[in-house]
Amino acid sequence: MKKSLLTVIALLLIATIALTACKTEPAPTAAPAEPEVVEEPAEVVEEPEATEAPVEEPAEVPAGLTCAEPIKIGLITDLTGILQSYGSWIVRSFMLGMEYATGAPGTAGDVFDFAATQENTFKIDDCEIIVYVRDDSSNPETTTTVANELIDVQKVNFLVGTASSGATAVLQGIAQAAKVPLIVAPAAANDITGVNFNEYTFRTSRNNYQDAMNECIALTQNYKTFIQLAVDHAFGHGSAEAFRDACTLLGAEFVADDIFAPATTTDFTPYMEQIANSGADAYIITWAGAGFISLVQAAADQGVTDTMELGTTFIDNLTMPAFYSNAIGTTAGILYHYTAPKNAINDFLVAETQSRYGASPDLFDADGMNAAIMILETLKKTAGDVTPETLLASMEGLEFEGPKGTIYIRPEDHVAIQDMYILKLENLTDPAGDFYTFVDTTRPEPPCLLPEGLKDRCGELPYGKLGEN
Repeated sequence: MKKSLLTVIALLLIATIALTACKTEPAPTAAPAEPEVVEEPAEVVEEPEATEAPVEEPAEVPAGLTCAEPIKIGLITDLTGILQSYGSWIVRSFMLGMEYATGAPGTAGDVFDFAATQENTFKIDDCEIIVYVRDDSSNPETTTTVANELIDVQKVNFLVGTASSGATAVLQGIAQAAKVPLIVAPAAANDITGVNFNEYTFRTSRNNYQDAMNECIALTQNYKTFIQLAVDHAFGHGSAEAFRDACTLLGAEFVADDIFAPATTTDFTPYMEQIANSGADAYIITWAGAGFISLVQAAADQGVTDTMELGTTFIDNLTMPAFYSNAIGTTAGILYHYTAPKNAINDFLVAETQSRYGASPDLFDADGMNAAIMILETLKKTAGDVTPETLLASMEGLEFEGPKGTIYIRPEDHVAIQDMYILKLENLTDPAGDFYTFVDTTRPEPPCLLPEGLKDRCGELPYGKLGEN
């Protein structure tokens, strides 16, 4: 089906979400009339020094925690900035995950209200677990400030966060220096467990490669030839490489080299002329930045939106009705929708989110709940021992059940192997956001993206790209 100008805007927003639950991207708690799309700042990353191979797991220990002092968790996310909706989903789902894993609500009550309190205490066996919540507004400088406070003053044993990939990169270095394990949720940049990898960084969020692998399954069932345009920085190049690799493996052909435009571009006419003249069945856009309105206008002016198909991924419940009104019947990928998984943990998340927060779980709620469950499962393995070496050994290779089913923390690079979904859009009017029918579940296993100096950690995993192995 041909997509209108409105649909083009939709994919651009999706690219932003896929790239930024990984970047500094927009999403207020109520559906915005015009979501802001924020450019991912270019990052200068020094290649890390080689670290030791994955640590062998300790022997299983009996369940039952004992701790002389409370175990402390620092949760950092965006609660007042441009990614505040993402942050609100992470906080509510993390608290519900703690409740599910410990068997009772925390001291903050059934609904966590950041304006009322920034702490929530849970109890399991003989251990008290305190969660400290901090707002970084997706600002790396603020991330640094609150992370140092949590480490130096509160003496946290775990860090969780954050919404922006740029801020997450900063948080990774702080956690490594302090020897505090960091669980990344919901940032999705490949670099987090790629060139920025360190042994203290884990994730429950997917990476962009997993997004591309899932989406290419849907795309290649409908289209055979592609061309793509991406923003010319590390984030855009990484996404374009992942889509080219994943779609090609499934039989797609890219009829031209990927097109890269500077983030400051305001006139996209030359790029859209290339796309219009390419002869491709469909075009894929990876863009983030103030120029996206000009990009959409140029696509319309050059007839691209009338003559070519646009590959899409589904996004959050809030913005779907505003931007997909002409896309009923479309089949596409999504990282999580509350109607897709069928298990008791997801049932708990759905029921409690709807009853307590008056909304259905959204795109990143599973990431937050999985982060909480991951911490509790780690503590069960260590019997409450929070020495850094013991925690790392227990987290590498950890397998646990969450709202998306089984999560496996790959020991080589700490990528979270997880289910993702392909759905068909049926309506955009359901008040609970029940928009889809289920088509399929996928479980993408992306290549190991560690830098050359850490390649030995990858073992037998495909390295760098899927198609080269």
